[in-house]
Amino acid sequence: MSSNPSNFETLSVEPVDEHVAIIRLNRPDASNALNTQMGRDLVRYFEDTALDPKSLRCIVLTGAGDKAFCAGGDLKERRGMTDEAWTRQHVIFERMVRALIDCPVPVIGAVNGAAYGGGCEIAGCCDFLYAADSARFALTEVTLGIMPGGGGTQTLARAVGERRAKELILTGKPFTASEAHAWGLVNEVFPLSELLPAALATASRIARNAPISVRQAKLSIHRGLQLSLRDGLALEIEAYNRMVPTEDRREGVLAFNEKRKPNFKGR
Repeated sequence: MSSNPSNFETLSVEPVDEHVAIIRLNRPDASNALNTQMGRDLVRYFEDTALDPKSLRCIVLTGAGDKAFCAGGDLKERRGMTDEAWTRQHVIFERMVRALIDCPVPVIGAVNGAAYGGGCEIAGCCDFLYAADSARFALTEVTLGIMPGGGGTQTLARAVGERRAKELILTGKPFTASEAHAWGLVNEVFPLSELLPAALATASRIARNAPISVRQAKLSIHRGLQLSLRDGLALEIEAYNRMVPTEDRREGVLAFNEKRKPNFKGR
């Protein structure tokens, strides 16, 4: 798509302001299905962001159009694929999952439609999710002779618990946005027309906070949950101490005392 200003074949990158960007999975003719190129594009975008976020403070990840967030792996592309080619492709998807999860900038998923298979796994990599009331989710891999390999067995189980995750993954059955909300996968559900505005309102609220604080808190929550409480507390203090010598900490306290909004610089 030469008209894509972001130089990504399968993503559109839309800066909303200095600190917030919308990333759209952009293969609307294929229900935004995940093909090799989209895997490469997501790796490049999120790894580049990790290396240098510049002024970016929050990302909203959504799908182009109003039907699908991402319909999953592109099975047309996979038809007749050799075992070797399949494995090579999957290495890209594995790296994509790590790039999404390890992104220091918060990522809000705005699930605007079907999030099936790999699409559901991409959603699971986001920090939290808002969904349109028309959105549908499913991890259908076992119905195709494979299993979730883009983090689905890990992210879904952490979000909804072991027993619910087993039921959903072993049956492959679809579930609604309201079910996803009740089970803890989705934070809030909105009519489709209100989904992106709600996600952007939350993104701009995050972006008003001190960026080093936000990144360190994100890291502390995510990594801490994988540790014992004692080790998690030690990790938290390591993350906290990074804030003490920053300009932003001094500005935050000063602004509070001067009864004005802080002007955080990220240093």
